[in-house]
Amino acid sequence: MTGNIPGGMFSRHLAGEHVQHNSNTWRPSPTIQHDLQLVVHRHRMNPTRLTISFCIPDRNQQHMTIRMPSAARAFTYVLTSAICWNSLADDRPRVLQLPPAPKLPTVQQVVQETEPPPKPPAFTDPAEAGEDYLIQGEYTGQVAVDGVDTWYGVQVVAGGEGTFDVVILHGGLPGNGWDGTSREQVSAESAEEQLTFPWGDGAAELSDKKIHVSNASGESIGRLSKVVRKSRTLGLPAPPHAIVLFDGSNADAFEGGQMTEDGLLMQGVTSHEKFQDFRLHIEWRTPFMPTARGQARGNSGAYMQGRYEVQMLDSFGLTGEDNEAGGIYSIKKPDVNMAFPPLTWQTYDVDFTAARYDAEGNKMADARMTVRHNGIIVQNDVPIPEATRAAPFTEGPDPGPLYLQDHGNPVRYRNIWIVPR
Repeated sequence: MTGNIPGGMFSRHLAGEHVQHNSNTWRPSPTIQHDLQLVVHRHRMNPTRLTISFCIPDRNQQHMTIRMPSAARAFTYVLTSAICWNSLADDRPRVLQLPPAPKLPTVQQVVQETEPPPKPPAFTDPAEAGEDYLIQGEYTGQVAVDGVDTWYGVQVVAGGEGTFDVVILHGGLPGNGWDGTSREQVSAESAEEQLTFPWGDGAAELSDKKIHVSNASGESIGRLSKVVRKSRTLGLPAPPHAIVLFDGSNADAFEGGQMTEDGLLMQGVTSHEKFQDFRLHIEWRTPFMPTARGQARGNSGAYMQGRYEVQMLDSFGLTGEDNEAGGIYSIKKPDVNMAFPPLTWQTYDVDFTAARYDAEGNKMADARMTVRHNGIIVQNDVPIPEATRAAPFTEGPDPGPLYLQDHGNPVRYRNIWIVPR
């Protein structure tokens, strides 16, 4: 016997893998007296999709497709067409068994345990820095150009594993003769403690702390010698009325202050005392990190009032940007890149004027600063419209501390003092 099921309902239960008619929603119709053939097919490529085909003998086959919710534990579908069932003797609905679901491949998330890449080596002792450190540095001398002896400066920057960038500067070194515009950069590799690189139509060879330059014919036209420059304010003593923050005896003036065994202040400290207008003197040294690049190469910063950063970075041989040594971070690049080679002591002398606020706390004037890097003015009375993005203190009328940033590199400091104004 067959029955007509207007608006009938099917349910699929994952645990039993069957389709069963809901007996609460159908009533068999005595008007149709035919046997029914019913096939339920699960799609092999999409197990959430069922096709139900049914036919009555001597009639056309009909079918419908049901799409199951993929995450459902069970689902129901209301039939809008007439479907019949193959009845039992007692007219109860029969359970129609589905074909078994195809076994899909088990997907396992494989977490590959890998070690994080090692940090680039950071040398703080010149005796341990290796051969590349001995080649790296500044050279200056005269080279004949059209028969006229002309001063040049050369900065040799180690890139790790015997590779170097060679920066050729017309007129001399930054702050000492360079014309500020003529700059040529070439790459070179060392071999047997020698470095050879192009020089115009000729070539240059660096060995034994000297650069010998020859023309295209191989004739010698000049020689440059290695120099080690010192800041003109290096070792500047604190005036009698200065507040000495660090002199190598202890780190008590700083929150979190720590010292190395050889009496240098370590990075990541904040002065207990706070300041408004002042003059700062600080001496700092970046490590030698030849394989590091950009902001990962000897990075720290001196934050005036904990708000405005003068970047500290191994920027030797770079063009000089606002996120490099001498730059007011994100505000203004230095007028000239005065960075010395890493492991060379450098100085900042900063004249700082705090921002001005009215009685209601409204800012009336920006903070300003003049920065001397290694004795040369690189920022001249520059207005600073906002605090540095990573500053620990927001802008405001209150005095602020000196903060020396920890960027994960062993930058060191000494001879730090402030003269309030």
